Amino acid sequence: MKENLRKYLVEFIGTFFLVFTVASAVLFGGDNGVIAPLSIGFALMIMVYAGGHISGGHYNPAVSFAAAIRGALAWGQLIPYWISQVIGAACAALLVAHYAVLPETVGCPFSWVQVVIGEFLFTFALCYVVLQVATSKKTEGNSYYGLAIGSTVLVGAFAVGGIFCLGAFNPAVAVGLGLIKSACWAGVGIISAVNLIAGFCAALVYKFVDTEE
Repeated sequence: MKENLRKYLVEFIGTFFLVFTVASAVLFGGDNGVIAPLSIGFALMIMVYAGGHISGGHYNPAVSFAAAIRGALAWGQLIPYWISQVIGAACAALLVAHYAVLPETVGCPFSWVQVVIGEFLFTFALCYVVLQVATSKKTEGNSYYGLAIGSTVLVGAFAVGGIFCLGAFNPAVAVGLGLIKSACWAGVGIISAVNLIAGFCAALVYKFVDTEE
């Protein structure tokens, strides 16, 4: 039980700092399109290195789902991981929102087709990279896994963030964006569903291509 509580606390902390960075970058980071992706990608990298050896450093319900399908996370741990991640995201978003002037109404600036394409592609990439660099026996003990994972989010944010979609690639981040009124709640639901489907697909592809597992 104590070991499990450590994992849940690490997932809470990592998701908190990731979403705090997302919310702060979105609300206070300026509009040059560079600060937010860099800070978010580096925040994820830092937290993955900090907590990866304890909980796996998921900080993302879609990644945890993919890890459970792959067999790197016990199914009984999935819901507690999700709860820890969403609570961490909500606490971070509400803290940032307390010091920000939020809009009265929130629109959905992208079509659902754009959201599905952007969110699916880079959530799939993120989950696939996590499984390959952080759970595969072939890459066990490597020192680059955090950089690879953070860089995937960085690339996704530059490639589709603000163009096809908000660039959440993470249901917990989507909840955070909803709480700071940067995403409509219908959009949060769509993003979360697409993220989980992408995680499912990434896990299936991983199990197919990694033949020694």
